[in-house]
Amino acid sequence: MNETYDAIVLGAGAAGLFCAATAGQRGRRVLLIDHAPEPGRKIVISGGGRCNFTNLHTAPDRYLSNNPHFAKSALSRYTPADFLALVESHGIAWHEKTLGQLFCDGSARQIVAMLLDECARGGVVLRCGVELGDVTQADGLYRVPHGGQVASAPALVIATGGPSIPKMGASGFAYDLARRFGLKVVQPRPALVPLTLPADEALFRELSGVSTEIVARCGEGKKSPAFREAALFTHRGLSGPAILQISSYWKRGDTVTAQFLPDRLDGWLRVLKRERPRLSFRKALGDGLPERLAEALCGRLGLEGELGALTDKALAAAEARLMRWPFVPDGSEGFAKAEVTVGGIDTAELSSRTMEAKRAPGLYAIGEGVDVIGWLGGYNFQWAWASARAAGLAL
Repeated sequence: MNETYDAIVLGAGAAGLFCAATAGQRGRRVLLIDHAPEPGRKIVISGGGRCNFTNLHTAPDRYLSNNPHFAKSALSRYTPADFLALVESHGIAWHEKTLGQLFCDGSARQIVAMLLDECARGGVVLRCGVELGDVTQADGLYRVPHGGQVASAPALVIATGGPSIPKMGASGFAYDLARRFGLKVVQPRPALVPLTLPADEALFRELSGVSTEIVARCGEGKKSPAFREAALFTHRGLSGPAILQISSYWKRGDTVTAQFLPDRLDGWLRVLKRERPRLSFRKALGDGLPERLAEALCGRLGLEGELGALTDKALAAAEARLMRWPFVPDGSEGFAKAEVTVGGIDTAELSSRTMEAKRAPGLYAIGEGVDVIGWLGGYNFQWAWASARAAGLAL
C-alpha cells in the first residue's frame, strides 16, 4: 500500500513529536513513525520521571557544537517562555528547582500526553512499533517503507536522536541516514556521562556513594568550563551533576580537576592554624566534607596531626591541591549511561533557520541527532523544541 504525505517525520521523541505537531497544525499532512512500541520513551524516564522540560537560563553559550553560532537562530525564535506557555495551556503544574530547571509537579507522561494532543490537533498520523526499510529519494519524493507499507513525501525529517541509552532503542540510525544522502557527520561520543578512573585511583573507589559539592573543571585557562554542583564517587569513578556537566567537554587524556571546599578563601588553613592550633588537620577538612572523603584526602596529602604542628608551606600546598585536585579519567561509562551525545550531523550541512539540508532539498535534521548538545538541566529539551519548531514552520 502506498501513501502520500506532505512530510514524514522519523522518530517520535521530543523533537519529532513537536515538529510533527507544528507542521500538522499548519495544515500539512504529516506521518510520524517510530520503531519503539510507544512514543516519547526518553521523555518518560527524564528528570526522575518528572521531565526537566526546559531551563530558564537557556542561551547559546550553554551548548556545544563545532559551530557555536548555529543554535542561536532556533533558540532565539522559540524560547523557554514559549514552551512554558504551551505547558500551562494544557494545565500542567510545574515547579522550578535549582539553576533555572523546570519540572512537572506530576509525571513526565503529562508532557508526552501534551505532545500527542498537539499532534492530534494537527491531524498527524502516528505509527509506532514499525520497522523501517531502506529510505530512498527519487523524483522529488522520499520513500519510507515501514510495516508492509510505503509512504512518500517531498519532505523527510530525521528526528531519531543519537545512540545514548541504547536500552531505550537508541541507535546511530540518524547518522547512517544522513550519510546516505551525502551529509557529513561529526564523530559522536557520549556526553553527560559518568567518568571512570584507572586502578591507581582505587582509593577513591572505596568512597562509592559519597557525594560533595565541588567546582569541576576541564582544561586550563580562564575560558575553560567550570561547573559548581555535586560530585558523586562511584565504584568505577566519578559521577554526579558536576561530573556529568564536565564530561561533555572531556576528551581522552584530559585532566579533570575538582575544587573541594569551594567556599573556602585563600589561606584558610593558615588562618585556622593561628586561630585553633590544636585542631587536627583531618577535622579541619571534615568541617566541610563528608568524613570518609576528608579521611581519604588526608591520606593522599600525607598530612596528619594538629594544625599548629604543620608548617605554613605544607598547609599552603594542601590548599593548592584541594583547589585543583587532579583526576585523569581513563574513559567514561559510554553510551549505555550517557544522557546525550556530543557530535552528530554536521551543522555545516544544515540551514540554521529551517534545519533543512543544503545539499539534499526536503531533508531536515533536528534534535539530538544534530551536532548541538546542551548542558545538563533542561537545555537539551529546549534545543529539541526549538529545532523542531524551526523545521515544523518550514515544512
